[in-house]
Amino acid sequence: MAAVPSAAPMEEPHLKIALITDAWRPQINGVVTTLQKTCEHLRLFGHTVETFTPDQFRNWPCPGYREIRLAIGCGPGLRKRLREFQPEAVHIATEGPLGLAARQYCRSEGIPYTTSFHTRFAEYVNLRLGVPLDWGYAFLRWFHAGSERVMAATPALIDELRQRGFKNPVLWSRGVEVDLFRPRGKTFLDAPRPIFLYTGRVAIEKNLDAFLSLDLPGTKYIVGDGPQREELEKKYPDARFTGYKLGEELAQTMAAADVFVFPSHTDTFGLVMLEALSCGVPVAAFPVRGPLDVILDGKAGRLDQDLQKASLEALRLDPAHCREYALQYAWQNCVRQFESHLAHIGSQPEPRPVAWWRRHSPS
Repeated sequence: MAAVPSAAPMEEPHLKIALITDAWRPQINGVVTTLQKTCEHLRLFGHTVETFTPDQFRNWPCPGYREIRLAIGCGPGLRKRLREFQPEAVHIATEGPLGLAARQYCRSEGIPYTTSFHTRFAEYVNLRLGVPLDWGYAFLRWFHAGSERVMAATPALIDELRQRGFKNPVLWSRGVEVDLFRPRGKTFLDAPRPIFLYTGRVAIEKNLDAFLSLDLPGTKYIVGDGPQREELEKKYPDARFTGYKLGEELAQTMAAADVFVFPSHTDTFGLVMLEALSCGVPVAAFPVRGPLDVILDGKAGRLDQDLQKASLEALRLDPAHCREYALQYAWQNCVRQFESHLAHIGSQPEPRPVAWWRRHSPS
């Protein structure tokens, strides 16, 4: 497998970058991790990065998913802050209320911007609310249509987006903190072995029933939280649910597992799979987008429509090879890709009185 390609630095190395995202703390997931690491490395590269996140505005919990905060009605405040910041590049990471308000601002002012495709929003609302997939993708095409570039995590996802009518997708891969997620002793988890572990959201779109219903030896661990946790704890009393873990504790927990099981059918990438591999833990998953884009080497994981077979076969894989495989990914290279795709903004108009925004109609 080839390493993640390193994009050349931009000719103008120091930019004021506005990153707008509805996905932020207290959420704990791959999208938030990716955005936080991207901001961290952009600042190391010398850029000034201003984040615009739900906690900075009046916000409400998403029904059924309290850690997701919705900054409904954020438009006037967001526009005011963007005008004060005067960014030289704008990236809109999500399609929620903040993303919609930022899109409206950029289009009304003729400001170029980029977006990213992190989440299979159409599939999620189809699962949760029964909204037809065609409707979901029509909204997503509309949302991303004005973007200079739509950043997506894998070549396969780029091809899929093109087939669905997206005009300008480009590659923005993912990375892993190899110093934090590293092989360690297995004694951190005290449970019958082998230990099969999942980390991430505990929600219907993660397809956790497919993992928890397997007849596997040893112990199943679910590290994370979400709207389906109570239901699954009652349904599978022999599984161990730990809630969210962060940083060192998460890395120790991952490294103590024997196999990382990833049952999702809807992820665009699956950063947690790289974190497990970096800990020397092989992956078992279905052969679907996400796992197919991460597990390119049969020595690092097993993909099979029979998830039980994949899980048992993964037990026989070499942890040292899993670690070696993960070392090919580095955050620095991934953030250089992001940096190279940004759309530079020329001069912007002078700020207008706040009252003007109340009267302004979007284009």
